[in-house]
Amino acid sequence: MAAAALCTILLLFLPFIVSQAKPTPKQNNTISFSFPLTSLRFSSDIKARTLNPSLVSVSRHGPSPRQRLPQSSSYNYKTTFKYSMALIVALPIGTPPQTQQMVLDTGSQLSWIQCHKKAPRKPPPTATFDPSLSSSFSVLPCNHPLCKPRIPDFTLPTSCDQNRLCHYSYFYADGTLAEGNLVREKFTFSRSQSTPPLILGCATDTSDDKGILGMNLGRFSFASQSRISKFSYCVPTRRAETGVSPTGSFYLGENPNSRGFRYINLLVFPQSRTMPNMDPFAYTLPMQGIRIGAKKLAIPVHVFRPDAGGSGQTMIDSGSEFTYLVDEAYNKVREEVVRLVGPRLKKGYVYGEVADMCFDGNPTEIGRLIGDMAFEFDKGAEITVDKQRILADVGGGVHCLGIGRSNMLGIASNIIGNFHQQNLWVEFDLANRRVGFGKADCSRAAV
Repeated sequence: MAAAALCTILLLFLPFIVSQAKPTPKQNNTISFSFPLTSLRFSSDIKARTLNPSLVSVSRHGPSPRQRLPQSSSYNYKTTFKYSMALIVALPIGTPPQTQQMVLDTGSQLSWIQCHKKAPRKPPPTATFDPSLSSSFSVLPCNHPLCKPRIPDFTLPTSCDQNRLCHYSYFYADGTLAEGNLVREKFTFSRSQSTPPLILGCATDTSDDKGILGMNLGRFSFASQSRISKFSYCVPTRRAETGVSPTGSFYLGENPNSRGFRYINLLVFPQSRTMPNMDPFAYTLPMQGIRIGAKKLAIPVHVFRPDAGGSGQTMIDSGSEFTYLVDEAYNKVREEVVRLVGPRLKKGYVYGEVADMCFDGNPTEIGRLIGDMAFEFDKGAEITVDKQRILADVGGGVHCLGIGRSNMLGIASNIIGNFHQQNLWVEFDLANRRVGFGKADCSRAAV
């Protein structure tokens, strides 16, 4: 099984805007939007693939100074998503807006949508984007500066197509290809609230009907181009019951739940150009250690910090399902798990070629024996994973700890995936370069 099979799919179906809150007396008269939700499920045989940009086989983006974003958002926007596995939001794009499903990915820069001219028959609400129906859509010609190679922090392979338009190709580690033209298009939240035209990919040759909402710190991510000061999401816990799709929340702008969040400052590396193994636009966290039960594992702090070559970076990524650790940290976690429940390990089994802490037995009983797990950060902040949901159901009656070896993916980083972000508000405060955490019942956070 390819490592890409570890990606899960978290769905959101979004009808159009139904309500607008009154302007609040903040800078720029911040507006708040909320959206109802209708569930949409995938069939179980749909191929899952890793969308983590750390696994992209094209060259890494080069660094550039990050601009400080304004303290206030031009708008607030709230929507919800359904859980199947990866985090997918549906956003209104174009003029008039067309609702498009996009994977919420805090680890990548380029946002792209599926662009195909619709058939004469009426399409479903979440069909691919039809550029001919939008008055705000425009394409980038070959002579546009972004179409030239080696543009700082935007080094996608580009070329001129037969129509003299800027063509890009984007490869993922499992061989998945997304390609199309670079375009400009706006996200339209209401008649009076929209982003300026943003640089997006208009994909024309993929097997999926969803795009990517790139939300990292790169200057061409959605977060940077739209100049929002913050965004946040709340991932609900997974449930095994058939037909149950817990609902979480996604905010652009201020989050009314943020009063109790605990914040940690992002690590900033101005010399990242000399770090070949580092992603300078990821959300890099100052992780201090890992605790299982009451025991803090003997993992040196430097294991969670980038070395001179950038190896050891610890990032939080909504686009990865599992958490991945470098060998020195993974081995310590496995050593403790073996001490606690070694005889119950499924012998000779490695899920997705990266995770070998897996079990056939009762997950509740095994979780009780292992205990709670926590990822510790500075300032006393931590992500706590309750023993009742410490194991991930990977099918066939097998449950795994939800942690894999990052070196098996060909990377030298620690990545905290969305499996370990369940029932947790995660806020990315871009203006102040920090991340906030807040415990929550995420299935109720959207109410």
